[in-house]
Amino acid sequence: MAERPTTGWREGIEEEQRELAAGTLDPGCACMAELFPESLITATDSVLDAFEADLPSLQGSSDERVFAAVQRVVLALNTINDEHNGGAYETDEREQLCDYIDKALTEQGVDVVALTARHGLGRYQLTDRWRDW
Repeated sequence: MAERPTTGWREGIEEEQRELAAGTLDPGCACMAELFPESLITATDSVLDAFEADLPSLQGSSDERVFAAVQRVVLALNTINDEHNGGAYETDEREQLCDYIDKALTEQGVDVVALTARHGLGRYQLTDRWRDW
């Protein structure tokens, strides 16, 4: 399964905590826990759990079913972003989430390039129709 962005966010927090404990990081430079509060990580993981649960049913599905799954995950992530002052997912996080969605679909046999091309979209426009973050 494609690696979730939240895995990297958690690892970054843990690394920062180790550096703080070792005295190798100035506390004024520590930002990971603030950028990725547990509420954000937990909510994002919950949405990704639901998306992953949908994935097996998408093999061989119609474009409409695949787009519906993408729409559900993106709208749910919009809600999380809004709940975190509209700025939880910044540029890096947006790219990580979009890449994760693409990879997760690809791993289930969805040809994302062909899917998006059939609808006049570039590969990296898969989430654009619904994405606010």
